[in-house]
Amino acid sequence: MGRIAAEKNIESLLKAWKAIDTTGCQLVIVGDGPLRPILENNFLSTEEKTIIWWGYESDVSTKVALLQSTEVFILPSLVEGLSLALLEAMSTGVACIATDAGADGEALKGGAGITLSTENVTSQLKTLLPVLKEQPTLSAELGRRARERVLSQYTLKNNIDNIEQLYKTIT
Repeated sequence: MGRIAAEKNIESLLKAWKAIDTTGCQLVIVGDGPLRPILENNFLSTEEKTIIWWGYESDVSTKVALLQSTEVFILPSLVEGLSLALLEAMSTGVACIATDAGADGEALKGGAGITLSTENVTSQLKTLLPVLKEQPTLSAELGRRARERVLSQYTLKNNIDNIEQLYKTIT
């Protein structure tokens, strides 16, 4: 869910998806960007490899519904600050996988999700995705922990309180 550009590394996810048994699963890519036409053309859906190219979604309630219907949110980025899409996914209680780019690994700290290295993302996902497919209780627990973490660490009130504390220390 987001911009489809080189630094987002969607190609690694698509390569992993193509290489594993995805029977009964769908990959939904929400967003748009410069690489979408190329990737969409190179990774077309087949009967056994369902990929839905949703496109850009501006409606907040539709985005929330998409996230709530998701079992696993995957963010394979090579470069990030702190991904808003990741925090949104965490807030809906979906299991989250993200690379340790920017602050995304920090957001998933303490078992709130699975953090991947930015190296060899495809091979990591080829190993991990079948496990999550076969272990729905693991996905559910990761989703519960993700929601708990975002509510305890990333609410607006918490961020404002932290900024106020920081200002108090420097004045």
